[in-house]
Amino acid sequence: MTALAQRLDPRRLIDAARPAAIWSAPRVRALRLMWRAAPRLSVLAVGFVLAEGALPVLVLIAMGRVTGAIPGAVIFGLGSRSGHALISDLALAGGVYALSLMRGPLEDGLSTAAGARVEALMQTMLVDAACAPVGIEPLEDQEVLDRLASAQGQLLNARPADAPMQVVSLAGDRLTGILACAVLATWHWWVGLGLLVMWLVVRRPLAQLIRARTTRARSAGPQLRRSWYMLGLAWKPPAAKEMRVFGLSDWAAERHREEWLEAMEPSWREWRALDLRVWGCGVVVLLAYGGIAALLGIAADHRSIGLRELATLLPMLPASLSAGSISFADIQLELSLSALPDLHGLVAALHAVPSLHDTAPIHPPIGGRPHERVRLRDVSFSYPAGEPVLDGLNLELAAGRSLGLVGVNGAGKSTLISLLARMREPTGGAITVDGTPLSALEPRAWQRAVAVVYQDFARLPLSVAENVGMFGEGRPDRALVSRALERAGAAETVAALPRGVDTVLSPHFSDGVDLSGGQWQRIALARALYAVEAGARLLVLDEPTAQLDIRGEAAFYERFLELTRGVSSIVISHRFASVRRADRIAVLDGGRITELGSHAELLALKGRYAEMFRLQAERFAADEVAS
Repeated sequence: MTALAQRLDPRRLIDAARPAAIWSAPRVRALRLMWRAAPRLSVLAVGFVLAEGALPVLVLIAMGRVTGAIPGAVIFGLGSRSGHALISDLALAGGVYALSLMRGPLEDGLSTAAGARVEALMQTMLVDAACAPVGIEPLEDQEVLDRLASAQGQLLNARPADAPMQVVSLAGDRLTGILACAVLATWHWWVGLGLLVMWLVVRRPLAQLIRARTTRARSAGPQLRRSWYMLGLAWKPPAAKEMRVFGLSDWAAERHREEWLEAMEPSWREWRALDLRVWGCGVVVLLAYGGIAALLGIAADHRSIGLRELATLLPMLPASLSAGSISFADIQLELSLSALPDLHGLVAALHAVPSLHDTAPIHPPIGGRPHERVRLRDVSFSYPAGEPVLDGLNLELAAGRSLGLVGVNGAGKSTLISLLARMREPTGGAITVDGTPLSALEPRAWQRAVAVVYQDFARLPLSVAENVGMFGEGRPDRALVSRALERAGAAETVAALPRGVDTVLSPHFSDGVDLSGGQWQRIALARALYAVEAGARLLVLDEPTAQLDIRGEAAFYERFLELTRGVSSIVISHRFASVRRADRIAVLDGGRITELGSHAELLALKGRYAEMFRLQAERFAADEVAS
């Protein structure tokens, strides 16, 4: 288990950043979230709890008074003192009942407002935590992905943001039950106290049942995440074409069903194991309430209590159920609360890894680095539980020069780039920038100085300007965007779009359009050129022209090195036409640089590069003849 996985262990999540045991209780966590998100609404929630608890009991008391006043009003008439008492009691009961009717709309409004603010706070916490680490390794960790899904309520189909108001609502219900027991205690103190104690005793196993089931379901995170992923295949756009062409919709639905049932089976077994205890509790409750109802009937028959007392006390029996009974609301609350330990534990764990917010032990300014060179010395890297991808690699990239990087699939080219961009940390060796360890540079500043266009570059459902101007943190310079599009050969394509650079590049939005693979590639290349003009000093292109035809690729590279002159650049490509114009070319094989030199020097060496170049040239020649 990795160090990060240990920090994310479910048994330790609840203890993350705990100031005191009481403050880490799930319900307290929920209320603290609401206080942080909406202090004023939290104050209103206190008043709501009091109203939620007291109004139902007050309605029953008022209706008991009305019932008790009816016989006198019937006998003596409405004009009598008894009649006036009935009218007064009816007015009081009507007023209290009218107030009680307002609880529903007020609760809905308060829940909606508080839920929206809490959800915004939780999303902010998650985004801030997910973006805090220097690299992307935490976001590839199975534990992190499970906790992220759980923290957002995706696994158990719950809304964690609703938890605070669910706590408030159930607190009001508990207060109703307690006040009902208090009213019953005015008749016989031991009746009210006995019911309250009974619920304290009975509720414990019932609450354990719900928590056990929720915990079991929560521990099945990987399976639940797979099950929801399988269901999403049937309707999410990326897989839509394959799902229809191969007729896989039924298969995806069945796989979702199988994974979900297998994940939930342990919690159902837990439920069945506690059935006997639940039935036992039910029998105890039934006998207790039956006995009290019988006592009330006997007391009424012997006239030891009047009609008003009977009409008041008898409805208090079902009202007192709220003191401890389990309802669907309790189940929903436990599902919502189950995400909060994951939320707080995940935030604490992600902020504990090397972070963009950390102050480096050495903090030299980036200031246009590299001024001289970037050097990789005996660099090694292995993925968790995997063989070394890089093993004692040595390479030097001179400032302002271009380097072509070639190698077979799986040689580690993309891994090498991720190390340079500090997306990952070497497991051995060192990377230095002008003699300063890369780990000593301020992470965010370095990553702002590096522009990488990945093979699987981001296709954002945003405007052309925002896609090209990503380096500008969402505030693109229009002049730089236009110049980058022109240099990337994408200006004509963009000019033909409905709204030019303001056109949204997604068919899923109004007036949005999609682009072909080659057109998207040019947008990505424009993104790289924009980054260079905006200040990036190290430019990396990972298979930058894979979706362009040979002529389009040749035309781009005729201009690319000229456009990026003075910028340190690395080009990774399977096409040797893409790298042959670089100042130097490195061959990555077996985790090491095995050949290094210019195109002519490597051909003269007659090594691995010359062999691969010859084979590719023969294939292209054969294709030209065939066409």
